[in-house]
Amino acid sequence: MADTDSSGRPDGTDEEDQDVLIGEEPGASVHPMLATEDSYEELDYDLSIEAPTEDQRRERLASGTIASIVEEHTGSGSVEEVATEATELENDVGGRRAEGNTSNLQTAEDATQHRTDTVAERKDVPNDTNEEVRQTREAEQREIADEDIHSSVWRDHKKHVFILSEAGKPIYSRYGNEDKLVSLMGVMQALVSFVQDGKNVLRSIVAGGRMFVFLVRQPLILVAVSRTYESQQQLLMQLTYVYNQVLSVLTYSQLSRVLETRKNYDLRRLLAGTEKFLDNLLNLIDQDPSFLLTAVRCLPLDSATRDTIGHSIQSAKIKDLVFAILIADNQLVTLCRMKKYILHPSDLHLVFNLLNASTSFQAADSWIPICLPKFDSDGFLHAHISYLDNSKACLLLLTVDKMMFFELAKCKDKIVDKLKKHNCLEAINKAVAGGGYRCQEVGISDLRHFIYKSKSTAQFTAPELEAPYRDPEERARLFTIYQYVHQRVHNAARPLKIMFHVGSREAMLGWVTTGFELYAVFGPLATKQVAILAVNKLLKWIKKEEYRLFILDPPEY
Repeated sequence: MADTDSSGRPDGTDEEDQDVLIGEEPGASVHPMLATEDSYEELDYDLSIEAPTEDQRRERLASGTIASIVEEHTGSGSVEEVATEATELENDVGGRRAEGNTSNLQTAEDATQHRTDTVAERKDVPNDTNEEVRQTREAEQREIADEDIHSSVWRDHKKHVFILSEAGKPIYSRYGNEDKLVSLMGVMQALVSFVQDGKNVLRSIVAGGRMFVFLVRQPLILVAVSRTYESQQQLLMQLTYVYNQVLSVLTYSQLSRVLETRKNYDLRRLLAGTEKFLDNLLNLIDQDPSFLLTAVRCLPLDSATRDTIGHSIQSAKIKDLVFAILIADNQLVTLCRMKKYILHPSDLHLVFNLLNASTSFQAADSWIPICLPKFDSDGFLHAHISYLDNSKACLLLLTVDKMMFFELAKCKDKIVDKLKKHNCLEAINKAVAGGGYRCQEVGISDLRHFIYKSKSTAQFTAPELEAPYRDPEERARLFTIYQYVHQRVHNAARPLKIMFHVGSREAMLGWVTTGFELYAVFGPLATKQVAILAVNKLLKWIKKEEYRLFILDPPEY
């Protein structure tokens, strides 16, 4: 295995020449619908502040808060009026767990009281409709729950993730039963407290062939224990996603209020039923480039069809609709937003995880509260979720008004009528069934796979994985190489613009500029010069196909 790196452009020109391409790179847009901050810069900013205030967190975004939307559109500016009290939420979760599925709402009062598609329901519904697969997964979960610190199976897992309170109370463990790991989490809490007493912050420990990474987000402590090749930065990013997943169920203000009042409170009572979403999130992180890149993958679609879909949603707008998101096969079809307000890719990832972890949303229209922490960590948006008629497409309509279930249901019906009229649902189904595009379309013989991210839009594209990466183990191995090259070019101590990695089975070129990131995989005999010529040809192909691969002119309200 060999690595080479440099700081100029692949074609040998200097950085001055590179700046000429800014704004002309494939997938560039002057009308972003997603926040485009660099993920590692955000992470470094947050870590540099021991206890960042909400204002400090929000200044990373050029968007607003739920309070500002409420003030502008309803005349009320209180976040507390929008956020649900933690004690009410606890009672609500308990009541919903007893009542079961309440997805089909009959009255507006039901919509407010129950917030349908219950947390308890999400826990019980399998992600696979195949009964045999479901039973196998349940058996695996029972085995995992029986694992503890003395189990060799538990110790052999490559990556553990733990959540505990600042008082050392267990909240979540990726593997095993939290009740059997009380002493271990107590040691973790003691280590963090000991370092804090010395006016320092514990970030990581390397011992026994493992890296222990700590993320303190008052009032929580998150810990990753890994024997993978992931860097400290990558593990911290993953813990940040886990933290945001918790906040998507409990807002920051609720979480703080509960644990400040009762430091030994068992937070699992409020999070009961949501473990499935944390489990699924961690599984996605280990295989989906979206989280590695902090970017969103768009469904490849004819630009005229995508524009028609956007206009159909745009024309059905109603008051207080903040975001309308159309998703198919874990890919973004379009996003229509209220002017001035944008989403962060990590918030959109939480939405993807919500849908990916549960098939219950396919049964009926659902109405749930969700906190999108990067948008506003103190309040809930309310989401009307529906899978459209005989389609793989799922439409999410997000509002600040918790009483708008029926208005949004009518809005959805209007959108569906327009999409049917223009055969858009059929086009989406066809695009999903086609499985994306393949490397052969590019016309580069030795190119096996690639990932391209446009920084100005926070979107990325990649072809379907083909031979020799059809086998799950081979796909996992390839993703590990992507992680390795990504962490090398983004290394905080010595960031690189270009890296050429040669292994026994493939070679990979990583190229990072001010406008894009590109990672391209070739056969093991490919030279750096061959790879350089290939990626320049690849960029021209992506540029030619950019309106099919990216959302460059997103609709607004």
